[in-house]
Amino acid sequence: MIFLPVALVFLVVAPVLAAQQQRPADLIVTNARIYTADQTRPTATAMAIRDGRIVFVGSERGAMTFAGSSTERMDLDGKTVIPGMVDAHAHLVGLGQTLRRVDLVGTTSYEEIIERVVKRARSAEPSEWILGRGWDQNDWADTRFPTHEALSRAVPNNPVYLTRVDGHAALINTKAMELAGVSSGTRDPEGGRFIRDNEGNPTGVLIDHAKDPVTRVIPATSDEEIRAATLAAIAEANRWGLTGIHDAGVGERTIGIYEDLAREGNYNLRNYVMIRANEATLDRFMRRGTQEALFDGRIWFHSIKITIDGALGSRGAALLEDYDDEPGNRGLITADLDMTRRVAVKALRNGFQLNVHAIGDRANRIALDIFEDALNEVPVADHRFRIEHAQILNYQDIPRFAELGVIPSMQGSHQTSDMYWVPARIGWSRAQGTYAWRSLLNTGVVIPNGSDLPVEHVNPLISFKAFVTRRDASGFPQGGWLPAERTTRQEALLSMTLWPAFAAFMENETGSLTRGKYADFVVLDQDIMTVSDDRILDTKVELTVLGGKVVYRRRT
Repeated sequence: MIFLPVALVFLVVAPVLAAQQQRPADLIVTNARIYTADQTRPTATAMAIRDGRIVFVGSERGAMTFAGSSTERMDLDGKTVIPGMVDAHAHLVGLGQTLRRVDLVGTTSYEEIIERVVKRARSAEPSEWILGRGWDQNDWADTRFPTHEALSRAVPNNPVYLTRVDGHAALINTKAMELAGVSSGTRDPEGGRFIRDNEGNPTGVLIDHAKDPVTRVIPATSDEEIRAATLAAIAEANRWGLTGIHDAGVGERTIGIYEDLAREGNYNLRNYVMIRANEATLDRFMRRGTQEALFDGRIWFHSIKITIDGALGSRGAALLEDYDDEPGNRGLITADLDMTRRVAVKALRNGFQLNVHAIGDRANRIALDIFEDALNEVPVADHRFRIEHAQILNYQDIPRFAELGVIPSMQGSHQTSDMYWVPARIGWSRAQGTYAWRSLLNTGVVIPNGSDLPVEHVNPLISFKAFVTRRDASGFPQGGWLPAERTTRQEALLSMTLWPAFAAFMENETGSLTRGKYADFVVLDQDIMTVSDDRILDTKVELTVLGGKVVYRRRT
């Protein structure tokens, strides 16, 4: 081995470094109002980008030192720039499939749902399944669960499967019941419930695992359909300013399709994939190990997703006490808790993060207990285990998140969708521990924000506004719902940028507009950090940029 004198090494290396530093930027952004989400430089007016990463953030004078003859210049005429927004709890393929199925979001009556299904049935083949998503009986004048009779009369020849907005319940017609073998003699499965009439006959509403006998007989989605749904969902995400998502529960087959698309260069999103599988599949992924920034930072494998209860809207969320509007019902535990404990220990031993869906206060306590037991067995300081949703918390459990190092991954838009009927479900006393953002932040945790799309609308600014105001799009209620739990605008911005990055072990690569990180940013037509509360949702995304490349441009 030949050792060169230090002085000679410097003479060789220094010119190379100088040349790299002087190599012109590919893109310079100027005349902008930039919120960086970087506390060392909170605002700026210009950026320089090279090879998909930021090489400078600051003044126009500084950025222009990176200009060359081939450098593209983007003068934003004073428009606002924020880091690329990240939805920290989403279902990408679910969004793509929703775009291709009967859209029931926003329906205000059972009759309207039937009208939309009948319209779809007119173009359907005989016996073809009709699939839809988005109904919510809480938005109807009659907030009771529907029964299948009217749907079965309107569409007698096609099996119909309509998923509730939360994904934890479904409505089917007689034809679907016949094909699935669901009858009065069918027993409720573990972690599921068939809603029944007074004679014990299924009404057509299936809660959580009661959906399984029906989904098993629905024709499987082809790889090509999953591929098309993925591409459609990515384009829709980009349209609303999303450059990343945390994909909450993805199976092995879909992961393979994601990798194929990314390998082809057709994946304009950074996807932090939460693996959903049985223990054998998880063991295979653990042997494979965590993988980060695959395919130029498009796909990341570092986490596992397990669902341990249902949803509040369908009364499947697991509660410590009965539902106020259904005495005797405390919700459902939908996972094998012994298996969940084993997975938590395996995750810690293999460097994986475990993300547990828990909505009810009982489910959250169970998840925290499992995490605590696993951490006692395998002490790990920086595990970043997460609870997805954490919607209803007993006050005794709020400090445990910080004590255990657990991240509450929450969705602002759930609060503004659910606030109208939450007190009826659980009473005002328990409602004080719902969507407890400020109480959690005050303990020292961070809260990555999301939408649970397609459960809620894709637009991340809905959750941004919810964090800031706890009011819906119309401004209701005046002063905000449980307003003491509001956040600041800076916290709301971090909840969609740097905090999701931290929650995904990606904070060194993305989440803020900082030198060395990916050049992921969004150009907005107005300043969401200063505009009045009632104008936040008027904001339009002008450009979405991923790795320095425009992936969405608003048409004017």
